[in-house]
Amino acid sequence: MAMFDLDLDQLQQYRPDVSEPGDFDDFWTSTLAEARQLDLNPTFDKIDAGTPVFDTYDVTFSGFGGTRVKGWLTVPAGATGPLPTVVEFLGYSGGRGFPFGRTVYAAAGWGHVIMDTRGQGWNAGGYASTPDDAAEAGFNHAPGFMTSGLDDPTNYYYRRLYTDTIRCLEAVRSNRLVDSSKIIVTGGSQGGGLSIAAAGLAPYAGIELVGCAPDVPFLCHFQRALKITEASPYSEITNYLHGWRDQVETAYRTLSYFDGVNLGRRATAPTLFSVALMDNTCPPSTVYAAYNFYGENSGEPPVKSINVYSHNNHEGGGDYQTQAKLDWFGKIFS
Repeated sequence: MAMFDLDLDQLQQYRPDVSEPGDFDDFWTSTLAEARQLDLNPTFDKIDAGTPVFDTYDVTFSGFGGTRVKGWLTVPAGATGPLPTVVEFLGYSGGRGFPFGRTVYAAAGWGHVIMDTRGQGWNAGGYASTPDDAAEAGFNHAPGFMTSGLDDPTNYYYRRLYTDTIRCLEAVRSNRLVDSSKIIVTGGSQGGGLSIAAAGLAPYAGIELVGCAPDVPFLCHFQRALKITEASPYSEITNYLHGWRDQVETAYRTLSYFDGVNLGRRATAPTLFSVALMDNTCPPSTVYAAYNFYGENSGEPPVKSINVYSHNNHEGGGDYQTQAKLDWFGKIFS
């Protein structure tokens, strides 16, 4: 894969005109208020995951529409809390899988939460997963999740998933093992987009995060992505509009409510992004659009930085970025 997007000096200055609907704040305020009408009812059931150096809890809470969303909480064995905690969201097609699959943050001495992704998880297997049983009937859509409910923002799949991230944070904050004043959100690709969404929606919910670390984030600057990449999952939207030629304006209006650029503007947490300059799945200009606008509507823009991986595709920084996050998280938590 070669570099195909803007040069780095252009990316650093890239501030596109990203459409934002006039009722954006009302939409998300009412969405989260609607979710809070349902009992969160978080449960944390300790299980034997076969890892004696960690304690593992099977997490369940009520997400959007009352769907019982699954997750894992992993802490160092014998921990009594409260612990600084990393909440991780997953990439497209990923699910919570087996609890021993991701233990690096618990190995660092922190709490680690993984939120399952409703309706996804076909690449993970493992324990019980989360259905998308709150799905609303909507217009015909392409295979996958990117166009499910795209005809109306109230029915769009990511309205449900973004709401789940805030409900997850509310559930996590209720656990005695978690220090509710020291929570960082992170994730790669779709998980990076969900991290930005969580950071942008947290102020609506009265939640203060101490950090947001999105890696090669998806779900940012949709219009740019659809112009310059044919890679999945963005191609699901292209395929949909290839057939439904009269739905372009409607689709872009819906997507504007879920664009990481618009949500990230509202974030208040310090952030560490990562970007790969040969990434044809989440093109670097879409990442930089979110990064360059991050925190601008927050009153006092948060501290932010971005790690650049010049010769990598969507794998991004890999273990190099994991090491960078361990260092960054450690400084914040201490």
